[in-house]
Amino acid sequence: MVQGVPGSEVTAPTLRRVEVAPRIEQPYRVRFDECGADGRLRSSAYLRYAQEMAWVHSDLAGFDRHWYEERELGWLVRCMELEVVAPISHGDSMRVSTAVDGFRRVWARRRSEFRAGIQDERITAVAITDWVLLGPTGPVSPPQEIRDRFDVVALVPFTPGRVRAVQVPDDARDVSFGVRRRDLDPLGHVNNATYLDYLEEVVAGAGGEDDLAVLPRRYRLEYLVSAEADSRLRARSWRTSEGWRFQLEGGDGTTLCRGQLETEPGLFVGD
Repeated sequence: MVQGVPGSEVTAPTLRRVEVAPRIEQPYRVRFDECGADGRLRSSAYLRYAQEMAWVHSDLAGFDRHWYEERELGWLVRCMELEVVAPISHGDSMRVSTAVDGFRRVWARRRSEFRAGIQDERITAVAITDWVLLGPTGPVSPPQEIRDRFDVVALVPFTPGRVRAVQVPDDARDVSFGVRRRDLDPLGHVNNATYLDYLEEVVAGAGGEDDLAVLPRRYRLEYLVSAEADSRLRARSWRTSEGWRFQLEGGDGTTLCRGQLETEPGLFVGD
């Protein structure tokens, strides 16, 4: 048995050992539907590539969706940070990598890097994603198989990302809408990348259209409660000295997500 939080345990039968590289990379061509009106890759698309590469890496290690479903386990994104340094446009070739960057009890951190072209080694964007592993009764520690495959001993611990809660000003942009079917992922809840679309839509409506094209720019999102199908949502955004803040609430006033956009970021997360 694998121990998780007090009172939780999951069965984890051993599997055949599968060798997997700690970091993998794949080439992609940016599709037309992944770009905005400016022809550049949408910010949320970086997160979609990052989560796809996480699944590719997991599959290569022997942990596909069936493996997780059998054990009633699933990874849930709790925080992400995305820094966009240079644009990638429709039709461009790019390389996307992923690596497990750290473990901490029930947490795992992944780092994805984006490079334009085939030979260029310059990083154009970096996504850092903090995941929590959920079992039937709540968060659990990763089974030993996962720890062995991804060489947990060699990984450093980390402090999970957070977005500080602040008071929403009275003059914040305030928009209400419902979850659309297109917002849902195969797990039946709003995909983590879609929250970034929500943020950008509200910021643009509040007068921040130009800030969404600033380079470099940095996004942070902390996911608190999942938004489900047919939910009514309330999104609010307001300008700050660093850029923009964002808060998403459910119909009952529960805060689902907090976010921020920094248009004058300091240290590049690729360093």
